[in-house]
Amino acid sequence: MAKIQKDKEIFSLIKKEENRQNTTIELIPSENHCSSAVREALGSVLVDKYAEGYPGKRYYAGLEIYDKIERLCQERAKKLFKVPFANVQPYSGSPANQAVYFALLKPGDKVMGMSLFHGGHLTHGWKVNFSGMYYKSIQYEVDRKTNLLNYSEIERLAKKHKPKLIWAGATAYPRFFDWKKLSKIAEKVNAYLAADISHIAGLIVGGVHPSPVPYVHIITTTTHKTLRGPRGGMIMVTKKGLEKDKNLPEKINKAVFPGLQGGPHENQIAAIAVCLKEASTTSFKKYAKKVVENAKVLAQELKKYGFNLITGGTDNHLILIDLRNKKILGKEAQERLEEAGIITNKNTIPYDPNPPFNPSGLRIGTPAVTTRGMGKNEMKKIAKFIDQILSKKFPPLKIKKEVIKLCKKFPLKR
Repeated sequence: MAKIQKDKEIFSLIKKEENRQNTTIELIPSENHCSSAVREALGSVLVDKYAEGYPGKRYYAGLEIYDKIERLCQERAKKLFKVPFANVQPYSGSPANQAVYFALLKPGDKVMGMSLFHGGHLTHGWKVNFSGMYYKSIQYEVDRKTNLLNYSEIERLAKKHKPKLIWAGATAYPRFFDWKKLSKIAEKVNAYLAADISHIAGLIVGGVHPSPVPYVHIITTTTHKTLRGPRGGMIMVTKKGLEKDKNLPEKINKAVFPGLQGGPHENQIAAIAVCLKEASTTSFKKYAKKVVENAKVLAQELKKYGFNLITGGTDNHLILIDLRNKKILGKEAQERLEEAGIITNKNTIPYDPNPPFNPSGLRIGTPAVTTRGMGKNEMKKIAKFIDQILSKKFPPLKIKKEVIKLCKKFPLKR
């Protein structure tokens, strides 16, 4: 950090962001705090080199060490997730998903995925994304009464449309996925089944969320969020995937490079390798367990204050709140909470009557606060803060003082 002080403007902004993170409660479920070891690898001299190609088959010289780093990252991913193949070059989650399309489909082929407005991701076939523009997309939704996935309806849609690829995974679904049921649906229509586990990867390797590995053909994930690494992406092929198509790894590799990307970010890959090693420890398993415990306590406390939770609670790290009974919408709720130092994000709820830029919902989660060491007692305090702010019992700036006090008790380890 000392050297960057030569650029006083950037250094000043970085220090301000560091202070913001230290003095606010981060509840966005897709965000986390990575370790100093991860950041050290990310900001290392590895940023200087081009490494187009794959280990043992590069286009430039001087890459012996980079080959070792990438192979080590691949092996750690394979061991941690219990898969036979891993590509660690995708720049992030969306490019990883794009590579899956590029490897398996042609423009106009049919794909099925969870609707964005029901908790899915843009790249699972949403109409304004490449996945909905270049492929024929069939979107499945959650049940109107329960807000849970209706596997019978997913099967009906699959049999009717016969997609070549089915996506499973979400950004705002607080319950487990039944991978076995999804696998049977995919088998009935001879489709590839891809699990996008970007949100729950850390929970899966931590043993607190069912793993899709025995049931799906392909797994994609980001490496931040609950995995607590740098921003990046991975694509993995399972044993079941190899049984369906023995050439799947080669197809994935070619789709990533030269199909969609040039030189991989080897500094990012080294940082991913560090986070994968961290995620293989006993302490990480304890962390993952605590993430879920904290989410459940936070959900229970919010319900005591009369908040309406989508599906009534959570199985994982996130909570989706329907704010309509509180006479406030997501945009105002997000802004009022941020004024108090509590960082959340407005979010659509299933069958939302309001537009995406001012939706009815609020999405919150516990990965980042758990990384800071907060536990059940702190979740109770946070729920109380949220109620006080959104019920307008106290002005946000008054609560902000309490938020800063709480944050000081759990400083970020830099």
